[in-house]
Amino acid sequence: MSNYYGILGISKNANEKDIRSAYRKLARKYHPDLNPGSKESADKFKKINEAYEVLSDSKSRGKYDIYGENWKHSDELGSPFGGGGQTRYAKSNFQNYETLFGSSGFGNLGDIFNKSQRTSELETSIEVTLEEAYSGTNRTVKINVGTNERRIEVTIPPGVDTGSVVKVSPYRNQKILLNIIVTPHKLFSRKGDDLTVKVEIPIEDVVLGGEIEVKTLKSRIQLKVPRESQNGQRIRLKGHGMPKLKDRNKTGDLYVEIQSIIPKNMSDEEIDLFKKLKQLRARKV
Repeated sequence: MSNYYGILGISKNANEKDIRSAYRKLARKYHPDLNPGSKESADKFKKINEAYEVLSDSKSRGKYDIYGENWKHSDELGSPFGGGGQTRYAKSNFQNYETLFGSSGFGNLGDIFNKSQRTSELETSIEVTLEEAYSGTNRTVKINVGTNERRIEVTIPPGVDTGSVVKVSPYRNQKILLNIIVTPHKLFSRKGDDLTVKVEIPIEDVVLGGEIEVKTLKSRIQLKVPRESQNGQRIRLKGHGMPKLKDRNKTGDLYVEIQSIIPKNMSDEEIDLFKKLKQLRARKV
């Protein structure tokens, strides 16, 4: 039997806030996009969502507390939560990752929002690229209001990061929490509001100094490489990082990490020059 409280790492006395907080933390940790190729993480992610689906709803949680693994059949057993009629339960929208997120990154949200009408706070996840996190973006989300399906446009503000939560209240007494996941970028790595990009530079420019072109998320800029730079050295470009979520007038920094290129297929003349350099360096020792 699955222990839903144990899966989320909470006590049976946990309140709604504790359940939601534990779910967000674990969902981010075991999200398949952040653990590519890991079957263990995918299975863990599925169990986490299954536990949250049950415990986040007061009615299903109450049945689970009494009947345990037989909670779905509680009406047949004489449930104190409703009449003697048999209740039909919709298949969990968290049965697998594809159902939740889909190919577009925010998945079959209609299933999530088609939960009990008594639920005033709904929650799901949305993926955005680093470029979208930099400039802000919009997503169209499908929700069910009563028996009608409606589409709402959600604005994702600039500066969001994995773990950010965008709150939307499209209708009275209804709140939607969108957990943001920023997908990894092939060039830039991110730490807070700062970015780092590795740039390959010819060894002669690393030694003698020079000027190179660097791509940022916004544009391309010319960067002066200091003379006698070292491999792995970082050059700070102030204000070229991510916009700060709580203060859009401020931005982080971009760090350019130097990766010197060792030449290949050198000519005899080039080899001779390196030999002379080696001899000169030896005399200094």
